[in-house]
Amino acid sequence: MNYIKTVLIFLTFIFVLPAYSSQSEEALKKRIAPVGSVCMEGEDCSSSVAAAMPMAATPVVVMEKIGLSQGSEHVVKMLNLGVGGTMIFEPAVIKVSKGDTIHFKAVDMSHNSVSIKGMIPDGANNWQGQLSKDISVTLDTEGVYVYQCDPHVMMAMIGVIQVGKAVNLDSVKQAAENQKSKFIMNSDRLDNYLSQL
Repeated sequence: MNYIKTVLIFLTFIFVLPAYSSQSEEALKKRIAPVGSVCMEGEDCSSSVAAAMPMAATPVVVMEKIGLSQGSEHVVKMLNLGVGGTMIFEPAVIKVSKGDTIHFKAVDMSHNSVSIKGMIPDGANNWQGQLSKDISVTLDTEGVYVYQCDPHVMMAMIGVIQVGKAVNLDSVKQAAENQKSKFIMNSDRLDNYLSQL
């Protein structure tokens, strides 16, 4: 009887376990395989990145460019939780015309809106809102403005405004590398916002 048990155990190790292990590896590879790629609106989505994906039909996510906001008065809410996540400005990215006014509304407490030095157009006015207070800012200089909530900058509570043409976008993207080093959460948030311009 012991002899039969020993033979069965031996056969299990030789034939069953390797097949099971191979199936487990395949199942694991399928679970961690990329499920798509991201490309910007107007880009060729059949790029080499998508072609390199191991799946036959790779779905593609297209990030839409932000459109020009209507009117000359715009409201940006300061929130603990919004559509885009926690500790967020809503809308987080907005395109406006030169001379438009942004009204930052302290919907939730303990937030402010502060322009980030080196991440606004040359010659533009800085602003610094008080904690838990609304602030209105009129933007007369064309370009990209990046701003933050001081108490929650480490959570990447930031926002982006494009006024007219994005004349300083390259310099803002360079400064973004330094800004991202302050984030302990949502480290890709600023890149995602800038990619919408």
